[in-house]
Amino acid sequence: MNIIVTGGAGFIGANFVFHMLDKHPNDRIICVDKLTYAGNLSTLKDVLDKPNFRFVKLDICDREGVYKLFEEEHPDVVVNFAAESHVDRSIENPQIFLETNIIGTAVLMDACRKYGIERFHQVSTDEVYGDLPLDRPDLFFTETTPIHTSSPYSSSKASADLLVLAYHRTYGLPVTISRCSNNYGPYQFPEKLIPLMIANALDDKALPVYGEGLNVRDWLYVEDHCKAIDLILMNGKVGEVYNIGGHNEMKNIDIVKIICKALDKPESLITYVTDRKGHDLRYAIDPEKIHSELGWLPETMFEEGIQKTIAWYLDHKEWWEEIISGEYKNYYKAMYEDR
Repeated sequence: MNIIVTGGAGFIGANFVFHMLDKHPNDRIICVDKLTYAGNLSTLKDVLDKPNFRFVKLDICDREGVYKLFEEEHPDVVVNFAAESHVDRSIENPQIFLETNIIGTAVLMDACRKYGIERFHQVSTDEVYGDLPLDRPDLFFTETTPIHTSSPYSSSKASADLLVLAYHRTYGLPVTISRCSNNYGPYQFPEKLIPLMIANALDDKALPVYGEGLNVRDWLYVEDHCKAIDLILMNGKVGEVYNIGGHNEMKNIDIVKIICKALDKPESLITYVTDRKGHDLRYAIDPEKIHSELGWLPETMFEEGIQKTIAWYLDHKEWWEEIISGEYKNYYKAMYEDR
């Protein structure tokens, strides 16, 4: 098959590209990325010369460019990872999130309608469900949980999800949607919690934690996420939503302390900063549907995954040091040092 992977130079998209090239060597992967601050072509350096891989620098909002690519490649499947994804950035500048996450998704689906595809898969997030109370550990997000967004980011992703389902109902477009919990693992951009704490701790810098650090997230190792999407593409039912969760709930502050211990750094580096606006309390996914229908379960428990992730960042300092030496510094200062 010819598979277009948008956002393929980003964290989850790149890991998915690696997974597909490894598990499906007879497929052709066309990786599309705008290469914004979070897209890093060096992440893909080991696969750029593969005969069944092509990289295209393209904004998914560029209708003419997207249509031209479809004419050239005749894709069978499109997997849409391309998105502005950081909540803090969406609070600072909502417009770019609306453009990429909603309009860009519509452009891709219009191309799919025009040129024909077997499957359009939308990669979404558990954040479309809002949050759960900290004192109700019995509650989980399911695919029937009402959408109840908290940030411009989650609102843009929820809007895209609704649009995807509308294209299925109105035009018969063969779609699936997956909503995942917080991912972690190799090649994650250093603005996210885990790589940020690793990088700062290694440099003996302050470890900025929002509020009291009591917010709970369900953590999913990125490789497990990629395997789940692969399964959905092969066996998922058209028109369905699948939740992908790790069953690995952790408080933010506990993760930071784990990283301190693993790197032999003092917890005195932890600095509490003003909480994020509208900060969701708890995310927790019930992955029963994808387990019962497709046989998927997360293989990597957090205790194992966090150690693998820390080891990766220790072994690949050049990759993330290059990132944080650039434009990211100005953003980091605005988000954390001035609070």
